[in-house]
Amino acid sequence: MKVVLRELEGELAIVQLAPHVGIPAWLNIAAQPLISVTYTEDELSLVCPAGDVPSGVKCESGWRALRVEGKIDFSAVGILAGILQPLAEAGISIFALSTFDTDYILVRSGAMEAAKAALGSRFEIRATE
Repeated sequence: MKVVLRELEGELAIVQLAPHVGIPAWLNIAAQPLISVTYTEDELSLVCPAGDVPSGVKCESGWRALRVEGKIDFSAVGILAGILQPLAEAGISIFALSTFDTDYILVRSGAMEAAKAALGSRFEIRATE
């Protein structure tokens, strides 16, 4: 399986809220390039456009995303590990998300060029359409 990575436009933030607050009214669930909502008994974590996060909300902004193109079959093995290994070898920290269809790898905005260089020998990397 040939893996293609697509660089998504826009800066993202990773937000942490208390689990009991629920999804905040300020979150635009249709915002681009992606929204992720993860709830556990300990926290509510959001990934959303950095510009959408109100002042005073606990977050880490300054992230960019790469998306694995196409649908990944649940029987596929090692795709995410194959992407993360060269990033780890290059000393690039990540935040990974998976959906039903595919995976997203977030890297710090300042590390995106280094990430693309580390991945470029193994994967085709495309710009946002």
